[in-house]
Amino acid sequence: MTHIIDREAVQDLVAARQAQLVEVLPKEEYAWAHLPRAVNLPLGALDEGSSALDRARPVVVYCHDALCDLSPRAAHRLERLGFGEVHDYGAGKMDWLAADLPYEGEAHLVSQNVRRDPVTAGLDDPLEELTERILGDPAGLAVVVDADDVVQGVVGPRELKGADMAGTAEQAMRVGVTTVRPSEQLEPLIQRMDRAKVDHVVVTQADGTLVGLFGLGDVRPQASESDLG
Repeated sequence: MTHIIDREAVQDLVAARQAQLVEVLPKEEYAWAHLPRAVNLPLGALDEGSSALDRARPVVVYCHDALCDLSPRAAHRLERLGFGEVHDYGAGKMDWLAADLPYEGEAHLVSQNVRRDPVTAGLDDPLEELTERILGDPAGLAVVVDADDVVQGVVGPRELKGADMAGTAEQAMRVGVTTVRPSEQLEPLIQRMDRAKVDHVVVTQADGTLVGLFGLGDVRPQASESDLG
């Protein structure tokens, strides 16, 4: 019987039991990005390629995302071929990439260009103190997070203008700001930011926890400075 597992279980199986990672997508998608040390056995070539796998070790198969059915089909096929312990990483490699984990391949993703030390503030931080840090930072922007490091908003020049300096970051912050995942492809994001005239965007994991800040100036030094739009 195959087992559907999550990202943490994949990491545990690899670390503790040297599980074999198998991407069952076509080779072009594998070349774009794949989990570290994963091998590529497209579903159509699985029968022949399975001879390269060690039957004594667990096998973890995965495909693109939770809507892709190639990995469950591959898991059942491997079981039929006599593999004793087969796991299906059901969320797929986009879950892995969105979690800001290492990968191999030719993809140019936001995770490679994140500033991981942006100015941050707690909800109750005094705005007057935060202002000094914002003005002293090249991005001119602070990300406000709660006790769980989940992004709640941002404070930039537009929020500081006319704000009560005796207030808190929560009182001044702009809620509902746009965020992207570390798995975002770099060039399409840059194009969208150009069209929207946005110079910085907050990067989070799928659970809303802060990863960092992506700025056009980090990849294109001539980009102008402005706050998140």
